[in-house]
Amino acid sequence: MRTPSIFWFRRDLRVGDHPALLEACRRGEGRVVALFILDDSLLAATGLTRALYLRDTLQALHDEIGGALLVRRGDPARVLVEVARECGAGEVIATNDYSPRGRARDERVAAALDDVDLTLSLLDSPYLVRPGVVRTQSGTPCRVFRAFTRGWNDEHHPAPFDAPVGVTWERLDTLELDEVVASAQRRAPEYFGDLATLAPAAVGPAGERAAIARLDDFVPKVDDYAETRNLPSVDGSSRLSAFLRFGALHPRTILAATSGLERGRATFASELCWREFYADVLYHHPDSAWRALQPAMAALRVDTDERAVERFRAWALGETGYPFVDAGMRQLLSEGWMHNRVRMVAASFLVKHLHLDWRWGAKWFLWRLSDGDLASNQHGWQWTAGTGTDAAPFHRVFNPTLQGERFDPDGTYVRHYVDELRDVAAPGCLQPGGGAGLWRPAGYAEPLIDADAERREALVRFAEARERAKVLE
Repeated sequence: MRTPSIFWFRRDLRVGDHPALLEACRRGEGRVVALFILDDSLLAATGLTRALYLRDTLQALHDEIGGALLVRRGDPARVLVEVARECGAGEVIATNDYSPRGRARDERVAAALDDVDLTLSLLDSPYLVRPGVVRTQSGTPCRVFRAFTRGWNDEHHPAPFDAPVGVTWERLDTLELDEVVASAQRRAPEYFGDLATLAPAAVGPAGERAAIARLDDFVPKVDDYAETRNLPSVDGSSRLSAFLRFGALHPRTILAATSGLERGRATFASELCWREFYADVLYHHPDSAWRALQPAMAALRVDTDERAVERFRAWALGETGYPFVDAGMRQLLSEGWMHNRVRMVAASFLVKHLHLDWRWGAKWFLWRLSDGDLASNQHGWQWTAGTGTDAAPFHRVFNPTLQGERFDPDGTYVRHYVDELRDVAAPGCLQPGGGAGLWRPAGYAEPLIDADAERREALVRFAEARERAKVLE
């Protein structure tokens, strides 16, 4: 009698363009157990927004395969052995995971399965080019994006794969998907305080069909992408990041959908490349998830006292008195997403104007974002903080007011998210405090800091760190 294969879904929650799933179907001769494991060690530090989005993505997958998604909770090695015994499978197939925890888990699971004569086969990748492949001309890992993008463009980018057909999805006793939410939000940093209990964001559509619909909606806009992607009031970005984070869509599908387009496609492809560059950096430097990639910046002086915690709270709530920053932080609270240009400005403000540790902000983003991805989030923060792959390091300090005037000149974005400024015309709604003197709107926060003075302080601290590093060389 044919025995089914077990397909272990992780960051690949779709059916189409899925070579690892196709192989599971082939090896199981059409019989597949579709399994998702709730791993408490990974979910405990996940905020409710991302947990809800994960639940909705799993629900979409469950519906797509006729209600046959098997959900179990516990240590993956134990769960896989139990499921294999229940269904008589001898092999587990999954997509490669290149995150530090994922790699360590897979090594441990493979060893445990081998002890009971079960096999773990890891195939394909969540990326167009798997981490570790692209190298410099001298054969070393790439430390800057320009070198990586040259090698990435030279690699073969395969076409999407067809969806499996004629699959018999095996059915076993399963947990309810709300267990995903129950497993989350049990381990928050102390400096979050009561911020950890804020209501989750209203997450958007999830799952493979929603991802394809969003991609179809975005493709006609690619020609204008280079111009519109920096304008937060315009629907010019792809909004595909959460789908990519959970694998409801593979970048192969995205690149294929934009083939043949001319204007904007290269810029959009470079954004996919940035995602893969950060995954590659994390692959080679797993400690960079929580440690400065640039050793010279590890000793950068940051504030951690009670006043620092108060400033963090004001930043997280969008109450800094700097409208462009506050609009972004409130968008994050309400939608579980923030426009990329505003992410950079908000991150720069936390590190270089409030003098807080970049890891504080990175943890808050992971807690609130539906698209929270360790590699992209951490290295985006390190790039902005000057501790990572930025070639211009700490000297780049985004002026929050000038950024608003440049990228939201009529204040549409700010007035949409900052209720207190809804009736304040530009340029007043873009100024610290929402205006000056008698024209300052009632109820909006006074500027938390003097941006010019804190910029100078940031540069002083940067110089200190550089000099300290020289002494230690």
